[in-house]
Formats: sequence, structure tokens, C-alpha cells
Amino acid sequence: MYRKIEEELKKWKEDYKMPLMLVGARQTGKTYILENFCKKNFNNYIYINLDKEENIKEIFEETINPETIIEKIEIVKNVIINPLDTIIFFDEIQVSERAITSLKYFCESDEPYKIVCAGSLLGVKINRFKSSFPVGKVTIKYLYPMDFEEYLIALGEDKLISEIKTHYESNETLMHPIHEKALDLYKKYLVLGGMPVMINNFITSNYNIAHVNFELQEQIITSYLADMNKYTENSEGIKNGQIYNAIPKELARANNTFKYSIVDKDARKVRYENSLDWLLASNMVLKCDLTDKNDSPLKAFVNSNKFKIYLSDPGLLRSLSNLDYSEIILDKNEMYKGVLTENYVACSLYSKSKELYYYNFDKYEIDFLVKIDGDIIPIEVKSGRRTNSKSLNEYIKKYKPKYSIRISSKNFGFENNIKSVPLYAVFCINK
Repeated sequence: MYRKIEEELKKWKEDYKMPLMLVGARQTGKTYILENFCKKNFNNYIYINLDKEENIKEIFEETINPETIIEKIEIVKNVIINPLDTIIFFDEIQVSERAITSLKYFCESDEPYKIVCAGSLLGVKINRFKSSFPVGKVTIKYLYPMDFEEYLIALGEDKLISEIKTHYESNETLMHPIHEKALDLYKKYLVLGGMPVMINNFITSNYNIAHVNFELQEQIITSYLADMNKYTENSEGIKNGQIYNAIPKELARANNTFKYSIVDKDARKVRYENSLDWLLASNMVLKCDLTDKNDSPLKAFVNSNKFKIYLSDPGLLRSLSNLDYSEIILDKNEMYKGVLTENYVACSLYSKSKELYYYNFDKYEIDFLVKIDGDIIPIEVKSGRRTNSKSLNEYIKKYKPKYSIRISSKNFGFENNIKSVPLYAVFCINK
């Protein structure tokens, strides 16, 4: 399945001096994407899984000199590695800190080595690197679950994508049958989420949502919880799991600003803060900061004591919430559909900017603030067609933004300086 990050990999190929590291949560498709890229773009390709190939891992314990490493790999694997036309993929590189350190020396070598690497929890590894991380010597790219556009591409809906983009730019109403089709596909995406294995299962199930194997989502969550224990001290792993499992409850609250007391009634920031940092670095969860000022740069005005936490994938949130898919498809649970919708928008916006902000003023709240073409734009999210909102109206009256965005089930439009963006067109925002 096509992923947008492939275009960034192609750009890296043109100037590959720095090794490339692909960071993302488990099951987002890192290994598949890098393998596919290597096979398509280079004459020779060597795959090394450092978690399984202990003999290769041991080489890094002995040396971090690139020429020596390559020489020993040639012997162990009985291959000849020509740096001019061979790319090497070190998978699960997080298991060897020495291998990560060696990337600096591969970058500085006179030989034109082409190195890519990936691994589970690489974000955590980078944050907790005990020695000196090769800053400035590695190109880091982030991979997230498939967004709605990538989902449509996988479904072969290229014409629909083009139509959505055209109407996003023009603000003209999309023809009703096409609008309804796009909304139906959106509801299915809300259930499936963006994990490649789920979208692939939907396709192989002949696009019948009732035949999808939702146990696959449960297995992903189980693997996440297993990682929390495998790569942490036992007590920290337990706290990581407590926070992760509490997210559906946090988001369902009327005021869903994160509170440690929802995780555990006796919880305190000092006890759980490291666990939350671990989850954020793992890319399993996303953080949306409260900004005390709706001015640029938003990051400069962040209130460090107030923030929201979202799951990195709306489908996993549905699964973790134990919400039956039919409740979303048939609009039986409007309240929690609103929770999933807000999480979906957060994921879409975060994948572009790696930052999320919300804003409070007086007694009102704006769901998201984003910077578009130099302007701070307020975004309001609605899961249905009812779009009345005193918060957005008061924001417009008080701050007079260049324009505002309202995301809902309603069609495209532009009225009263509010740009109406259908839920299926969120991927168009801030392209």
C-alpha cells in the first residue's frame, strides 16, 4: 500500500550521506515501507534484524568503525558489499545502542554508505540514550498510522481524493451522492483506524466492514502493552499501561484535560510523569497542549500543567473503548462518536506538524489552534451535522481571525468567515 513518506525517502536517496532512521509505533508499517523502498531503488539490498541476528549485534559491541563493521558483516553473511550500489537496512536497531552510535561514523566515512534503520520504540530509545546520540548525523523521519487520504488511495479512490481536494480549495458544495459516499468511507475509517493490517483486512474482506477481523486491533494493543513491560522496569511498565488504558475514560469526560487522578485516584504527577513521557516518545499517544495565548509561536505560550492526551490511532481507541463497530456505522452512540472524531482530527493534524494546541478564553474552549500560511486559525470539531457553537462564535467576535474552520458532517462551504470542512477532508488542512 502506498504511503506518503515514500516521497520523503526518494528525496533522501538523492542525498543519502546521512543514515536514515524511521521512527514510529509498532505496526505502522516501518519495516514494510523500508524493505519495499530498498528493493525498488537499489541494485543490492541487505536486511539485518538486530533483534534476531545476535551475531551481527555482537559486531557492534566489538567495534563502531564502519569499514570494520562492513567487513565483518560480509564474512558473517557471506556477501560482498559494494557501497556504491548496496543499501543496508538495520531493523530493530533499538536493541543495540552501539549500532545507533555507529551511525555517526557511517555518516562521516569517506565511503558512500547507504544506511536505513527502524525499530520499535525508537523514540523512547532516542529520549533515553545513555551515551551521545548522533545528533546532526542521522536523518530522522516519523511514520504514523495511515491517514484518511492514504486509506482512500489503498481503496483505489483516487478520483474521490481529487474531487475532495478541489472542493476544499473552492469551498463549493460536493455533489450529494459523492458527499454521502465519502462520509460512509469516513465512518468505516473511524472504526478501522489507520493501521495497515486493518485496512488490508478490510480490502481482503471485500470492503465489508462486518467481515473485518477486529481481533487484529486487540492484538496490536496487546503488543503495545507487552512492549511496556519488555522495555521498561516492571513498575514503570505497569504505570505506562495504567495511563494507556485510562485514555478512553479521560477523553469521555466533559472537560477532557488530562488528570492523573483519572488514572489512579491516588496518582500524583511526580509518580506518573516519566510514564507519560515514555508513552509520548513511543508515539503510542499524542499530546495536545493548552496555549495561554493565541499568537505565534503557539509553543512559546504553552501552559505546561494543562494538556490533553489522544491515542495515536482512532481505530485503536474504538477497540480499547470496547465499542462495537456498528455503534459508529449506524450512529447509535453519538456521544462517544464525538470522542473518536476529536481523536481522529488530532491524529490528522499531528501527522503534519507534530504539534497540537487548544485554547481557553473566558469560559469557552477552542478544540484546536493551527498555523496556516502564517495565520493562527481556530478549529472546531463536530461529529454530526449540528454545528451551532457559542465557543467559536465568541472567539470570532473577540479575536477576529482571518477565517475559522468548522469540521463536521456538513458539506463544503464558506459562510460568515467560517470554512466548512467535511470530516473526510481533514487531511487537506495545512497541507
